[in-house]
Amino acid sequence: MQPVRVLYSFPQKIGAGRVCELAWQQVSSIARAGADVTVFPGVLHKPFADSIVVQPTLSRGKARISYKLVGDLRAFALHDYIVSRRLPKIADRIDVIHLWPLGASRTLKVAARLGIPTVLERPNTHTRYAYEVVRRECEKLGVDLPIGYEHAYNADVLRIEEEEYKNADFLLCPSDFVLKTFLDYGFPLSKLTRHSYGFDEKRYYPATEEPKMSGGITMLFAGLCAVRKGLHYALEAWLASPAHEHGTFLIAGRFLPAYAEKLKPMLDHPSVRVLGERDDLPELMRQSDLFVLPSIEEGSALVTSEARASGCVILVSESTGAVCKHMQDALVHRTGDVKTLTEHITMLHENRTLLCELRRASLRTISEITWTASGRKLLEIYRSAIQSKAVRNSYNPSLAHA
Repeated sequence: MQPVRVLYSFPQKIGAGRVCELAWQQVSSIARAGADVTVFPGVLHKPFADSIVVQPTLSRGKARISYKLVGDLRAFALHDYIVSRRLPKIADRIDVIHLWPLGASRTLKVAARLGIPTVLERPNTHTRYAYEVVRRECEKLGVDLPIGYEHAYNADVLRIEEEEYKNADFLLCPSDFVLKTFLDYGFPLSKLTRHSYGFDEKRYYPATEEPKMSGGITMLFAGLCAVRKGLHYALEAWLASPAHEHGTFLIAGRFLPAYAEKLKPMLDHPSVRVLGERDDLPELMRQSDLFVLPSIEEGSALVTSEARASGCVILVSESTGAVCKHMQDALVHRTGDVKTLTEHITMLHENRTLLCELRRASLRTISEITWTASGRKLLEIYRSAIQSKAVRNSYNPSLAHA
């Protein structure tokens, strides 16, 4: 079987952290799975294996365009323009194009003209849904999001992304939750395809010892401390549970100042430790019994798979997109259901046998959620997209590209 030839277009600094690190891992995983990968990143922040061809769009040598100076949307648009101009020259060497939001509009149109199938990454829910649900939660809490802050309403972003949704052949949905938001906005199931993210096995692995059968329990929250992550629900549940009397709730991440001020009375409780941004997250996870993420909106939070791989039992909302099964390898609650989350924390605090059973069950299946497994699955999605596009193109011979 001939290798699938993938053009991977990413308008940001690939390998730089958060989604930039996710994209780097994704490229590496599909290359390991056997794809022939050419990457057009805005900027290459971390090198790839030699087998991966990399041609940055917004940098040359040590010279690079400043995202901060130009503005993200302008930088992403310039990246998209450059990729769209390069594409016709290499079209005969590309089988499928994998694109990312806000830097795909022109390239999608050129790809359609050339008959090349396209898959658009959807790292979060439908953006209109995300804006609305976060707005309602902020109003309920009395917290205002600064202009430009994550998930603060931006009409330009919404317009660009909705055009991209329309023009992509397929939308890559990393969780059933994400997929459902697109179905709810009228997208056909045939346009939506489920894939998954992974975790880095070299960094995230469990401690050898099992959780203590008595004494205080340690619960961890890690990530951007923003309204959409539901940290306020985790704090309410922790302080309502007897687990807080002898246990510790660790919070690792950067706070929105207005959100931190709103939560100050709970954050000041002696059982709560605010750690700030940390670079030792794997070790924190190995030291913790529970990992909590009660998000109101997510794509598929990588941190939940990383926590599972590190030996934490995860307590998550239905909106996290976590790869897990309730009462089999995790505990899952309805979004915003503090009462049930409180019961879950209390249950694992009081029943350490159950805690150990869930931990063992979770660790038994982590090989299914590695980046290696993700790359194999994504490669099959590419093949399916290529086949589907070929069938469509057969009804329109003019789309056969040079």
